[in-house]
Amino acid sequence: MLKLLPWRRSPHQTLTLIPTISFHLTQPQFLCTFSFLTHSDDIYDPPFSPVSKTPNPTNKKTNKKQKKTHQESPKDQSFPVKSDLPFDFRYSYSETNPSVEPIAFREPPRFSPFGPGRLDRKWTGTCAPAEKVVDFAKVAEERIAVLGEPLSEEGVGELVERYRHSDCSRQINLGNGGVTHNMIEDIHNHWKRAEAVRIKCLGVPTLDMDNVCLHLEDKSGGKIVYRHINILLLYRGRNYDPNKRPAIPLMLWKPYAPIYPKLVKNVADGLSFEETKEMRNRGLNAPPLMKLTRNGVYVNVVERMREAFETEEVVRLDCAHVFTSDCKKIGVKLRDLVPCVPILFKDDQIILWRGKKDLKQHSSSGAQATHPPVE
Repeated sequence: MLKLLPWRRSPHQTLTLIPTISFHLTQPQFLCTFSFLTHSDDIYDPPFSPVSKTPNPTNKKTNKKQKKTHQESPKDQSFPVKSDLPFDFRYSYSETNPSVEPIAFREPPRFSPFGPGRLDRKWTGTCAPAEKVVDFAKVAEERIAVLGEPLSEEGVGELVERYRHSDCSRQINLGNGGVTHNMIEDIHNHWKRAEAVRIKCLGVPTLDMDNVCLHLEDKSGGKIVYRHINILLLYRGRNYDPNKRPAIPLMLWKPYAPIYPKLVKNVADGLSFEETKEMRNRGLNAPPLMKLTRNGVYVNVVERMREAFETEEVVRLDCAHVFTSDCKKIGVKLRDLVPCVPILFKDDQIILWRGKKDLKQHSSSGAQATHPPVE
């Protein structure tokens, strides 16, 4: 080391007090040493040198792990991934309506959330549609074969007792995103070692639990054997084989939500400008029907709204503790489920008008809208 660094002084040598003389003596030697340390002919100069894959003979545990990763890596890197799932891939299945077309995109549609060249389907900006024609009769037969015979009451009771507790290790939390694409992969990962998965639902999707249950069963192929308010138990089936699970490519990031048509119009349909303004003022001055909490359980909101519209014409919901983006989602769901007309979103308050309908027609239409068509 002393030969490589000849400018290094011995500990017994005294430093000079003249800066010019010290500079002229040490500068050439320092530049030579600096060029020796920085310039190298090796293209893998640190810190960009590759990690050596040669196993260490002394450590057997790490060698086994390296062998496993080395065997699994070619399978994981085989792109593009081909999936035989019979539905279009979306970020969220329960919180999107395929019949509503966006008017613009916040990012170019060519940016697929699955990554470049990682999926054999083309991303359109909202989904990755299936290219092959789907035989739904064959899909239904395969699903029935996997589910097998339905469970008895005793079998369902054993599953409920095993997985219904809050400290269950086989639990998936369903938030404002609803039934997302990557959640399907999580469900199948739990099904490797467990017969059922406990799903706890919170936030906006709890307004329509029937829709959540429909998409969970349709996209995963399982069966919901237990439902209590916002707690679901999804059963995998008697003949489920983890080795024959479908190929589910993962989304690497959450895509930007596209821009949809305006929810609230300046003048509500069936009203004049003055009447719309009067309805909004009445709604702001009326007492709130309910106070919604952040990531709460909104199972009974739709029924409360229908009961209130039997006597009231305008209803106000207090969403002071709810995210602003969630207020718009709540308004869209209530518009389709109650049904009603959102006329104002202001100061974390939602003002909804029941529309110009007779009470009898309104109650009958509300009963028919309990199970709205999906896709």
